[in-house]
Amino acid sequence: MSETEGGKGFVEELTDPSDDFSRWYNEVVRKAQLADYAPVRGCMVIRPYGFALWENMQQRLDRRIKDTGHHNAYFPLLIPESLLALEAEHVEGFAPQVAWVTHGGAERLEERYCVRPTSEAIIGHMYSKWIESYRDLPLLINQWANVMRWEKVTRLFLRTAEFLWQEGHTAHASEAEAQAEVLRMLEVYRDFVENDLAMPVWPGRKSDAEKFAGASATYSIEALMRDGKALQAGTSHDLGQHFAKVFDITFQDEQGRRQHVWQTSWGVSTRLVGGIVMTHGDDAGLRLPPVVAPIQAVVVPIWRKAEDRAAVLEFVARVRAAAGAAVRLHVDDRDQYTPGWKYNEYELRGVPVRLEVGPRDVAAGAVMSVRRDTRARESIPLDALATRLPALLGDIQRALFEDARRFREQHTVWADSLEEIEAHFRERRGFVATPWDGDAAFEAEVKARTMATLRCVPLDQSAFHDRAGGRRWALFARAY
Repeated sequence: MSETEGGKGFVEELTDPSDDFSRWYNEVVRKAQLADYAPVRGCMVIRPYGFALWENMQQRLDRRIKDTGHHNAYFPLLIPESLLALEAEHVEGFAPQVAWVTHGGAERLEERYCVRPTSEAIIGHMYSKWIESYRDLPLLINQWANVMRWEKVTRLFLRTAEFLWQEGHTAHASEAEAQAEVLRMLEVYRDFVENDLAMPVWPGRKSDAEKFAGASATYSIEALMRDGKALQAGTSHDLGQHFAKVFDITFQDEQGRRQHVWQTSWGVSTRLVGGIVMTHGDDAGLRLPPVVAPIQAVVVPIWRKAEDRAAVLEFVARVRAAAGAAVRLHVDDRDQYTPGWKYNEYELRGVPVRLEVGPRDVAAGAVMSVRRDTRARESIPLDALATRLPALLGDIQRALFEDARRFREQHTVWADSLEEIEAHFRERRGFVATPWDGDAAFEAEVKARTMATLRCVPLDQSAFHDRAGGRRWALFARAY
């Protein structure tokens, strides 16, 4: 951190999240150096620490995507207006958020280009050229890209005019194949978000009012943040044959008949970084899941007498060697900051484990570990560090997930009627589970009275099976 950021107040003065969660969130994101505001309205600069977190997330999800047979590609940022205009429902859904390019240099373009809000149109156009036979199917493509949606109200990571994401686009020979792909990728997202980001989610189907523009059905994973609001953490769309008919994506089947393909699309974005902050953060700042944390353990050398410095730093070198490459370790040996200031800094930045090394630790041949999540202290002998440190990180990963799961359970209630739902949201937030048979009027009335939306109809209906009495139930919440 710079000298101007290096004062004690910079590290310690955070708004209490129970007083003003929104302000706390913005302070943590900026002070922990995840991101900052850009000079372009609604846009952000992702700083190196935030980008390292995103890269760890990206790499782990990318591996899962490739393991399921998908290949990465890249499509242009600019989409001709004529392509976008082919699909009326899709255009209507995104029109208020589209940014347009009208000039190339000083010359007005003959046709406007939109800065992609999503890529169904241009990918559909390309698929119509690439797919000819059933032998070309399934076509399984993913791209990592940036997207622009001209949002009116923005917040760092959660909703910005430009953000980073991945979007998968697949084409299949049958409806059953496409539906299996939709649910397969939803499960990939659930596994990634729960096991790597330690965020418990509800996988489920969206209502028709909440589905993606142009889709036959949309499925999502829904998480609950510490302020009681829901976060849509990922979506998987069954596009049916809608876009295939619009863009004339056909194939010759094994009987020689010309058929339209069945399509899917699915994606997650940098809003998951915001989800990590809001799921795990506390009044001292971030608490990062070790699996994706840029720094998993920080070593803080401690000495008061100048003659102790060499011995401590020599032992620190041995600590670094003992930890090995399996742990992302950082040694902070800066002289201009006190150990106490460093403790506050790395708590703010959510580093899972702090390793303190002072003269007494050197004499004992051990390091003192401090967990970020519980602040529990444990002396670890140097010869045990290679096994104990990874185990400790695993314990923290599991503990963060269980803590978030308990919070979700404590803030999920059952309601039998619209009146009970309304009464709940007058006093509290969180998820409300309630019977729902697909009645759009009921869904709209809940939204009008409470500002809560139907987040999903969970695929696993067992949680409230007894109370539902055989009826299907849905989750409502106020959301980001």
